[in-house]
Amino acid sequence: MGAFIHDFLVWLFLPMSGSHTHEVSGWVSWHGRAMVLSWGFLLPLGVLVARFFKVTPGQNWPHVLDNKRWWRAHLYGQSIALLVALVGVLLVWGRNGGTGVWAQWHGVLGWVVTGSGVAQALSGWARGSKGGPTDASLRGDHFDMTPWRKGFERFHKCLGYLAVTAACVVLALGLVVADAPRWMVLALGVWWLALGSVFALLQHQGRCIDTYQAIWGPNPRLPGNRMAPIGWGISRYDAAEFKQRFMAKNTKKEDIP
Repeated sequence: MGAFIHDFLVWLFLPMSGSHTHEVSGWVSWHGRAMVLSWGFLLPLGVLVARFFKVTPGQNWPHVLDNKRWWRAHLYGQSIALLVALVGVLLVWGRNGGTGVWAQWHGVLGWVVTGSGVAQALSGWARGSKGGPTDASLRGDHFDMTPWRKGFERFHKCLGYLAVTAACVVLALGLVVADAPRWMVLALGVWWLALGSVFALLQHQGRCIDTYQAIWGPNPRLPGNRMAPIGWGISRYDAAEFKQRFMAKNTKKEDIP
């Protein structure tokens, strides 16, 4: 048994090619670490938070609305992740990343993904005003669901999912180009499998709640509730449906106003 564990550990720490040596320059190592941290870990987590935690577990929705925890986590988390990614880009700026076909694809797709990340940040900044139903004079792009807001949501959501998916491909190509140790490939693969499983579970539970409803509630007379939600797999509830699905087993009757 001890010999098997020893051989397995040796196999894990060998490069993907099976070579007994693995030498890469310092800038390559730090570039890889920065990109795995940002695009492999932080940014996918930010997507999960934004998609499934607009209404947090235990929140007494719709009596408690506009829980900003998800928004702050998404904003600050994605901002930090993008800064880390840009540091990773600076580490390879002007350097020769290799001449092989995989290296070329890694470089081209890497620039596409980086551009997508920057575009996401800019689109978030230009998403329009918020508004709200408490004062008729305070109209806003989001509350009224203006064409500008609809365009932002379609662009931001589609590009976000595409960018994270493309980043997985770029990271995989990077591991191949760097001939990374096998344990890195397995660790990243297990992490992505775990993320995918959590995503599927939360989606199945109906946790992808419409942003508009999460902020302003289920009143069918509100502008955003008179149109279909933008995106796929988005759930809408009235107060009774939400209570039955998410709160009936965890909340006593006296806890519900």
